[in-house]
Amino acid sequence: MSDTDETATRGPNGETTGYDKLVRDEIPAVIRADGAEPVTERVDGAAYEQRLAEKLREETAEFCEARDPKELADVLAVVDALVEQVGRETVERLREQKAAERGRFDDGVVLLRVETDGSGRSAEADGESESTKTGE
Repeated sequence: MSDTDETATRGPNGETTGYDKLVRDEIPAVIRADGAEPVTERVDGAAYEQRLAEKLREETAEFCEARDPKELADVLAVVDALVEQVGRETVERLREQKAAERGRFDDGVVLLRVETDGSGRSAEADGESESTKTGE
């Protein structure tokens, strides 16, 4: 599984910087090559999935801010790790099922509002969930 920085990295001059976040597997070696000593722990199971979810939020925010393809590559690396946790076949089956039922994101469709005919019937009353109405 992946390394996490438990508490700190000690620099060559004795300074310490804390992180407590999931990092790529080779980051401890990079830190050592820079003359510092990383303090790490390994997580698995639910703790690993939680750290991946946190990392996905971090990387997604960085991509949204920068719009840099390098940040998007980081998002995909985290998504790939999450997919491996759930099972690639399961995720792919669900992705295709949602695409068949609701479409993809190819056409740039933006839902601005939903207007009813005044009958008072909503999509939810017809057996659709809120996420169905919003295209999720």
